[in-house]
Amino acid sequence: MPRRTPAREAHNGARIMAGMHALLSAFAPIWILTAIGYAVGRSGLLGAQAEAVLGRFVFHVAMPAALFTMVSGARLNTFANSSMVAFAAGTALVCGLGFLASGRLFGRGTADRAIGSMTSGYVNSANLGIPVAVQVLGDASFVAQIILFQVLLVSPVILALLDSGTGAGAGTKPGSGKAVVFRRMLTMPVRNPIIMASLLGVAVSAFGLRLPHALAHSCDLLGAAAVPTALITLGLSLNTRPAAPGSAQLAQNTARPVRTARAEVVVAVALKTLVQPLTALAVGGPLLHLPEHQLLAVVLCSALPTAQNAFIYAQQYGLDTRPARNAVVASTVVSMGTLSLATWALATTGP
Repeated sequence: MPRRTPAREAHNGARIMAGMHALLSAFAPIWILTAIGYAVGRSGLLGAQAEAVLGRFVFHVAMPAALFTMVSGARLNTFANSSMVAFAAGTALVCGLGFLASGRLFGRGTADRAIGSMTSGYVNSANLGIPVAVQVLGDASFVAQIILFQVLLVSPVILALLDSGTGAGAGTKPGSGKAVVFRRMLTMPVRNPIIMASLLGVAVSAFGLRLPHALAHSCDLLGAAAVPTALITLGLSLNTRPAAPGSAQLAQNTARPVRTARAEVVVAVALKTLVQPLTALAVGGPLLHLPEHQLLAVVLCSALPTAQNAFIYAQQYGLDTRPARNAVVASTVVSMGTLSLATWALATTGP
């Protein structure tokens, strides 16, 4: 370990202060846009269907464009390294625990358990992870690897579970024959815009293709709308309303006791903000012996809050959105403390 000197201590202190400032700067747009969405919802300015329409726009149009742009411009061989092993270990553990907890503790079905898994382990890597990484770590290269990992490996699993649990898009009921389920799994990339956009991005990257400037710029502009629109939609959802008429399962989910609903969010937030970074620390430190700067990157990114994608997915698959919505908001609040603690504890030993 490098010897501590007054100059080194001052340098570390400056890094920590810069990290704290980065946290505040990165969180501010999240709160502002969510608050705007809430105010717009309260005013009724966009009408009763605004949340549903904007949610569909994000899921079917803006998010696929953003993912295509992101993946097509990435190098696909960059995320096979020890740091990603540590991050993936934490993600796999908490996603599994979130899936089990949603079913065993709270009696959720397959689709809702998939959302529980996502709220527990899917980090807000883009609009929050990038600015934090740039300020605290000096670059966002590791965040780019996390984005690829989540888009190409985690999201397809979550979406497959959602598709299986809801029968979305095929006119079949959950529990249909094995042949039907297998056919649905094979056709899901064609039916799901998130997976299709990601696969197209992989193809463009793998073959080294370059899109015409007008098309690439159009995708950039469209993709840039994904995050702010998702946050506005999240704010709109904070104006709670009854379950949609005729949706028996949704009505049953939304009729859960308040204590149970709160416990569900508490479990998800604890897994996300505590268990995931601590697992990454244990795997990256004692097991893999990562260098200090890489260990800081792994723990910091693992401590990021739940991505608003979880809320958008729940909404688009006709599920109870309140657990995902509340977990996004609560984990964002709690993560301000855990991110600050991780920065203070690990950045003091950085280069």
